[in-house]
Amino acid sequence: MRILVVEDDADLADAVTRHLRRDGHAVDWEHDGESADDILGYQQYDLVLLDIGLPNMSGFDILRRLRSRGHATPVMMLTARSEVEDRVDALDVGADDYLPKPFDFREFDARCRALLRRAQGLASNVTTVGRLVFDRAARSARIGDEELHLPNREFRLLEILIGRLGKAISKEQISAQLFDFDDEAGMNAIELYVGRLRRKLGSAITIRTIRGFGYMAEAGDGSA
Repeated sequence: MRILVVEDDADLADAVTRHLRRDGHAVDWEHDGESADDILGYQQYDLVLLDIGLPNMSGFDILRRLRSRGHATPVMMLTARSEVEDRVDALDVGADDYLPKPFDFREFDARCRALLRRAQGLASNVTTVGRLVFDRAARSARIGDEELHLPNREFRLLEILIGRLGKAISKEQISAQLFDFDDEAGMNAIELYVGRLRRKLGSAITIRTIRGFGYMAEAGDGSA
């Protein structure tokens, strides 16, 4: 998933960004409020992690402008402000969640998963498609009793595809969710990851190529 971190504390931003990237997410970081607002005007994200106190534009103003443009992107406020009034204000402006600093990364991960899951219309971390069991919390995927070895990008690509099961998704949409601004990977990389996934999934999940567009994941025939 593609995540924007808006945080002016460079050390915290670096820690959060590294943590999310290790988990396979594509992450962009902005330390300035106006720059973040500008990026949100043209780039779609699956989740925004937003500080309140920022240079040039506050997190509240960024969030107001994001919602005024009609974007329902999940937003979690990360801030040292822990008063009840601050939490109420953040939620009233349009935040989906609020996590005071300092925080435990285990809680941070759980809250991020919940927001990403909600955005996909999922009630649980576990998605079962035929013989495939995909567990976001455990970061695992298995077919029957066989655990699949999926490096970060393959795991996230599978998450993207089964999140749109039975619906076509373009290579551009996949790229926007899988790669951040610092990545130099292109469409050939997506084809490579899709090829690897197909070999590992076998007949459990079919990934169809939509010529000239992208891909569609469908439940397979269920055979071993």
